[in-house]
Amino acid sequence: MWALLIGTFAVRAAGFVYPYLAYHLAARDVAAQWVTLSLALFGAGWLSGQIACGALADRLGRRATLAGAMATAAVVFPILAQSHSIAALAAASFVAGLVYDAPRPIVSAVIADTVPDEPTRARIAGWRHFATNLGAAVTGAIGGVLAAPLGFPVLFFTNAVVCALFAAVALKAVPAPARHTATAQPPGDYRAAFRDLRLILLWLASVAAFVPVTALYAVLPLMMAEDGLAASAYGWSQAAGAAAVLILSPLMNGWLARRASGPSPMVSVLAAGSVILGVGMGSAGFASTSTGYATAVVLAVPGEIIAFVAAADVLNRISPAHSRGLYAGIWGTTLATAVLLAPLLAGWCLASGGHLLVAAALTACGLAGAAACLPLRALTHRPLPTPPP
Repeated sequence: MWALLIGTFAVRAAGFVYPYLAYHLAARDVAAQWVTLSLALFGAGWLSGQIACGALADRLGRRATLAGAMATAAVVFPILAQSHSIAALAAASFVAGLVYDAPRPIVSAVIADTVPDEPTRARIAGWRHFATNLGAAVTGAIGGVLAAPLGFPVLFFTNAVVCALFAAVALKAVPAPARHTATAQPPGDYRAAFRDLRLILLWLASVAAFVPVTALYAVLPLMMAEDGLAASAYGWSQAAGAAAVLILSPLMNGWLARRASGPSPMVSVLAAGSVILGVGMGSAGFASTSTGYATAVVLAVPGEIIAFVAAADVLNRISPAHSRGLYAGIWGTTLATAVLLAPLLAGWCLASGGHLLVAAALTACGLAGAAACLPLRALTHRPLPTPPP
């Protein structure tokens, strides 16, 4: 677990390919429409890669899939850094998207396989979220400093080297798959997973909750620009959110682990996290200063931590042992879906009703996530066991 958590942090901290892809292509004088196409193909690969890597983790094994995905990243990222033709850029962007976030569903499945008790799983999920956020903060800080003197291709090659190292770690740290017996269940198929109403409701609740999370990157810059605030003000709001995550995650992990010790999944906790996210980020619609926007981001952080850990707990409990990778992959598309929806929501709200409509929409997203938790709780709730006489 420690090896995978450290590897998750390292890959995220060196994950320069996605955040700096547009800058890299623009520096190579790629036309704006082709930059947009490459980014769209990267997003399409990211979305489909979650499901594909999760399903392959069930069929080929966690170790082989994780090592293979990271080895593929180590090959395709340099190609993306050096390609000039539009066809090569398009193909490399899609493949890079496929493997960029591949560890997410695979590591989720490994945690469910390896850790037997729910409180420890919840604690690991909390630290994993902490590692991801710390890595993202490092990506922005280091990339911004090194991009000018070294150039974007060097950043892409660095990302590739770290992925290659993580592939080697995966081969060493991830347990070998158990041999299938005649009575073992075959890996789950897509139809069975998509017929599971619990998974569908968890997916809907998570997407609704994560739209306010991704609003930090899609909505806040537009709102702050309309208020005449400089880009540095947006940077301070991001720094405030990252600091809040780094401070609150260790403090909240113990409480979340205790909540995970109950007999039922943390659906009610997920609903609470969704509401906090919606109300917290929605409060940005009433802000007009850099302090007000930073405060809104900080208010949403507890909901973000709660939602990610609680959703992971629900996912672990509803996933069949033979389909953990597929379930994790399907759920892993929620963040990518939210990334696609948030800019559309922001554009419509700002054009139709301004900042107050943004506040109402983000709050509604949080409430919608909580509403989806109501039938989910009914489907997953298990009564407390009868105490022995």
